[in-house]
Amino acid sequence: MQIGVIGLGRMGQIVVERTLDGGHDVVAFDLDDAAVSQAADAGATPADSIEDLVSRLPDEKRIWLMVPAGDAVDATLDDLDPHLDGDDVVVDGGNSHFERSVERAAATAAAYLDCGTSGGPAGAELGFSLMVGGPEWAYEEFTPVFDAVATGPDGHDRMGPSGSGHYVKMVHNGVEYALMQAYGEGFELLYEGRYDLDMEAVARTWNNGAVIRSWLLELCEEAFREEGNDLGDVADHIAGGSTGTWTVEEALEQEVSVPLIYEALGERFDSRTDEDGKFSRRLANRLRYGFGRHEVKRQ
Repeated sequence: MQIGVIGLGRMGQIVVERTLDGGHDVVAFDLDDAAVSQAADAGATPADSIEDLVSRLPDEKRIWLMVPAGDAVDATLDDLDPHLDGDDVVVDGGNSHFERSVERAAATAAAYLDCGTSGGPAGAELGFSLMVGGPEWAYEEFTPVFDAVATGPDGHDRMGPSGSGHYVKMVHNGVEYALMQAYGEGFELLYEGRYDLDMEAVARTWNNGAVIRSWLLELCEEAFREEGNDLGDVADHIAGGSTGTWTVEEALEQEVSVPLIYEALGERFDSRTDEDGKFSRRLANRLRYGFGRHEVKRQ
């Protein structure tokens, strides 16, 4: 199968590499020539424009967008749309708001799949978790590539109609906020509590058979190993928050109580307006680097 990939940042490069490793062909484009060269080095066919990319694909085009959510998606679709028809499929693998995905699906000539993507840079080795919304036939057409990019057949599924993939990913991120907050509060109590504990040892022990073991807990262990027991100069400042905000807004709309997600979102906002230096928020800051390679703000 041959696909076009537009957007070759960290996540886009992983899509390219895993697709190639799965035995498929890739035509790759990005506004950054160096990113296109990197994809070409991995085995992709480079394109110097969206029009060039489209011209190198077969009549029934399969295109994966990995561009930043928002205006970049709309601009890319505007450039693509004259070259697409109802037999083509476009995947939006970014963190778009689910309502915008519904609107884009209705406005785009091609079949549109909104694909929530989780796994961060670790997905280069393990594969992503993919939550897909949109027409069933289009999902089935893309399944061989989803198998390659995800952890395998169990790492992706069609959630439902247009918007559902990004909806599930939005709630996933809200859950992620709450889990990070829970780990942060627990380790803060241990750090400030009555025993002189080795935080890395605690995290490692918990992650071997304990009920609360997880990848996030592995990243806690990594944080203490690399930053030190007191997290060194990691600042009390947690960036991000858009998907968590959307989750809380949707919960209010649906009249569903999500107090843990709400409080975790509030902690993020508070981290930008006060200087308490809370251990829990410093750990959350470092965890964002662990799973997404987001910049760690330092004191």
